[in-house]
Amino acid sequence: MPSSPTYVNIAAYKFITLDDTVEKRPQFVAVCEKLGLKGTILLSPEGINLFLAGLRESIDAFLAWLHTDARFADLEVKESQSDRQPFTKMLVKLKREIITMKNPLIKPEEGRAPAVDAPTLKRWLDCGHDDAGKPVVMLDTRNAFEVDVGTFNNTVDYRIEKFSEFPEVVAQHKEDFSGKTVVTFCTGGIRCEKAAIHMQNVGFDSVYQLEGGILKYFEEVGGSHYRGDCFVFDYRTALNPKLEATDTKQCFACRAVVTPREQLSPYYVPGKSCPHCRKALTRPNE
Repeated sequence: MPSSPTYVNIAAYKFITLDDTVEKRPQFVAVCEKLGLKGTILLSPEGINLFLAGLRESIDAFLAWLHTDARFADLEVKESQSDRQPFTKMLVKLKREIITMKNPLIKPEEGRAPAVDAPTLKRWLDCGHDDAGKPVVMLDTRNAFEVDVGTFNNTVDYRIEKFSEFPEVVAQHKEDFSGKTVVTFCTGGIRCEKAAIHMQNVGFDSVYQLEGGILKYFEEVGGSHYRGDCFVFDYRTALNPKLEATDTKQCFACRAVVTPREQLSPYYVPGKSCPHCRKALTRPNE
């Protein structure tokens, strides 16, 4: 039997002023549909954020087309592979922000916070301090349910439910980071880029973002100093440090992450319910 095709999954973003999102949207739709790609592209006045999957030649053709626009010529892409198409449709959306923080003072295009690459971060974590001798603190900027799937060892997790909560909660804990180097991180780099800039703006004196996020870290150094997997927003639900899909699932009904052990529960019915749904229904009567 012929082998099934391998799909290439790409994730990328760039903060760049876009004043022609309305005009660009139908162009993106047409190119993606012609190439048979599926996924989501967000266009906003502050930039582009995309998650796409397709066959190798289609992905390459899309990137070649995208790079003809000088604004996207240096767009850096993170790749992984899967044996099936991880998306069910192709969407190109117009948004106010490509990642919602509700803080108009954050303008990454005007200057990024310092970034640390994966090999350097691993070396810092191996040593327990950065090159200046400061203790390194990992700060997760993702939502709580994502963190529960996996995160760096000894990370700071504020259990936020949405990214717009981050500025207020980190301000409440500013003194906790005195004399330390903070490394913000997220799945692919976009949230931690905004987070690091905000922290600089409000007076944190030693803060970095993890370049390329967890996925780039996995790609370059594997899972060292990381426990668990990384949540992703497609059918794969989570990737391990080898960038392979795991058995973790997401409930269609309540959107909770369902571990392999939880999938053994009689309350787990794929596409309908899970143990977390059951807890939510019984909680008011407890």
